[in-house]
Amino acid sequence: MIAYIDTSALLRIVLREPGALDDLRSYDALVSSELIAVESARTIDRLRLQGSLTTEEAAARVRAVNDWLEAIDLVLLRPAVLSRASEPMPMPLGTLDALHLATALIWRDRMGPLPTMATHDAALGPAAQTFGFDVRGI
Repeated sequence: MIAYIDTSALLRIVLREPGALDDLRSYDALVSSELIAVESARTIDRLRLQGSLTTEEAAARVRAVNDWLEAIDLVLLRPAVLSRASEPMPMPLGTLDALHLATALIWRDRMGPLPTMATHDAALGPAAQTFGFDVRGI
């Protein structure tokens, strides 16, 4: 089984939050936008600056993210992804969610079946469902 993993799903695992989709490591393959690396780093740093994570905890979480990134097929933000994310969507989506959804759609069109979207995002999940993804995490 192949799944698209967005930043919310990865961070819930790395930050050891309730409801994390810990079984994602057992999937045959994971796919995501290269955005996942930047979004993860920014969130962890924000948590450090807010005092929710110590410097050592933040460093450990960044290492965990990097370990996960080694196992994820990262799709580059190319013109096709940016163009697809700019097109009308069936429901309101922020820019980053639209980029994640566009990445998953283009990957699926070019590479074949991508049945699952792993996300805890309340906007991205339903939007992905309208495109036929089996959404886990919402």
